[in-house]
Parts: sequence; structure tokens; C-alpha cells
Amino acid sequence: MKDRLFFQSSVNDEIYYLKDTIFVKFNVKRNGISTSKLNGGFSNNFKSVFNHHLSQENIDYLENHDVSDYMIQHCESLNIDSNYSTGLTTLARMKNVSIATKSFKNIEVVALTTAGVRTNAVRAGDPAAYYEENGRFGTINTIILINAHLEYETLLEAFMTATEAKTVALNDLKIPSQYSNGYATGTGTDGLCIFSNLESGNNLTNAGKHSKLGELIASAVCESIKKAVKKQVWISEKSQSNVLVRLNRYTLDINEFYDNMDCDKEEFVRILQKDMKKQDNVAITTSILNLIDEFENNLIEKEDAFNLACLIKENCESYPVRSLLEYWINYFIN
Repeated sequence: MKDRLFFQSSVNDEIYYLKDTIFVKFNVKRNGISTSKLNGGFSNNFKSVFNHHLSQENIDYLENHDVSDYMIQHCESLNIDSNYSTGLTTLARMKNVSIATKSFKNIEVVALTTAGVRTNAVRAGDPAAYYEENGRFGTINTIILINAHLEYETLLEAFMTATEAKTVALNDLKIPSQYSNGYATGTGTDGLCIFSNLESGNNLTNAGKHSKLGELIASAVCESIKKAVKKQVWISEKSQSNVLVRLNRYTLDINEFYDNMDCDKEEFVRILQKDMKKQDNVAITTSILNLIDEFENNLIEKEDAFNLACLIKENCESYPVRSLLEYWINYFIN
């Protein structure tokens, strides 16, 4: 992808593709909050921010080098002053970036996101682990530009709103955690940077969920994450509307199921491939999984969950789907 300017905000911030990096040059004075190893935390002196794709060569280099030193070197390669910049790193491809802009009257929020969620999706509170497979792990990186002026406490509130919005986006897509049976709330390596405009006379003091600013932040984050996930790992509302995808959240060794089948396996799989995307089968599967969730979280009694799940299962007209549901019910409830 050639170096080029591909977006400008309402205050003329310039967003470029530069080699394997998305680079944002600020054309107003900005303060912000960043999770980066480069000038992370709060600052009133940010002049730029970047999101950088790590190649396998970069990853190998970082095994024996400091991340912050690497980012300083990367700033030098881009000819920017590392003292006034901050940045995020990821294995997601920069060509899969998603930008969402939301505005109301004189407020504008721009969210730029890259996202990978297949191998590193995790639910807050899952057992601690750092998952890496052949150097491939997921990261959701989001950069948010706000054209109004926010003090530090409001930036922190915006940070909280954006983080909650990330969870909403992943739950809307039914992204499963790779470490538990729950839905993911993020990945283990997410990054977030939020910036406000110090030159703006529009001083906003609330970025929570009741405020219009909070609504715009959450809306932009949700949209940009969903689009980025679809670009990077091909997960969308349509791909998630699938019986097998839904069942996979409560993972079982399916080989035991197939070994004990007393029917024609080839015919079983053929029918399943046809039936697994039918909306009624997806709806029935989701209802049963919800009962398993309720039982797992001690919200309903085991006997009630089991009996209701069995009743719902009988409404499934697909023999393969019904057989799978019975297997899941017996394993996770009975």
C-alpha cells in the first residue's frame, strides 16, 4: 500500500498510510490518554499518534529488545519526534483499518480501529494467560479524535465509555472467549488512545453514557470495531448466524459424538451443512445456550435449565442439529 493521505478530520488532522503504519498528524494542539509504551498515560503535548503493524521480523526482534526503544526507532524511521508522539502495535494489517465518524451539532468524534479477535479474545476475569500461536495473536487497537476540549478527568471518563463500547461490539457479534465459555470483552493485548482539542472553546465535562459525547464515542467505537473485525478476520453478523459457530463457545470434543453415532455420518454432515444456517435452528441453539449460561452463573436451578432446554430442543426439526443440542445439554447441564 502506497504512502498516502486518506482522511482528514473536521479540524484538519491528517491521517496517512505510511509503509506498515497508520499515522495521524495533529493540526491542533491536543491532550490525550494513551496505553502505549511510548509516552503512555496523560499528556498535553501530543503532536501525533500511530498504529503500527508488526511483521514476524519485528516480533523476533522484540523478543530481545525493549518495546519503547523499538517505538522510538520507528518514530525516527517516520521522521517524527518521539517526544511528542504515542503509538500502538498490532499484527492486524493496516489495510484493514476502519474509520467511523459521528457528529452532533458542533461535536465530532472519529474512531480508527484495527482488530483481530480469533486467537486472543478473552473475557475479563478469565484465568490469566498470554496466548501466542506461531507469533499470531489478536489485538483491538482504537484511536479516538474528539474536536472538543476535555480535561483529564473527562478523558478518563471517555476512556471508560470507549472500553465499555468495545465490549458491546464484541457481544453484538457473539465473539467467544478463548479461555472460558463466556463472551469476550476484548483481547489480551488491546490498545486505546483518546485525544481532545486544546484549542477548542467547546469545553465538555461529561463523557459518560448519559451525555451526547458519550453516545458519539460509543457509537463510533462500536461501528469501527465491527467493521475492522469483518475486514481482518471475516467475522460478521452473517457469519455468526450459524449453529456450529454458536455451539463452539461451549467447546466439546466432537470426535466422541461422531464415534457414538449409529447413522450414516456422511448423510448426517450433509444435512447439517444445510441446516446449520437456518434461522430457526440458530434461534433454538441460542436459546439453549442461554439456559446453559443461566445455569453456569447460578441464575436458575439445574433441573429447570435441563427440562426447559429439552423442551426447546424438541422444537428443532433438523435431526443433526437436534442431536448436537442433546449432546451439549447432557454434557453441560445433565
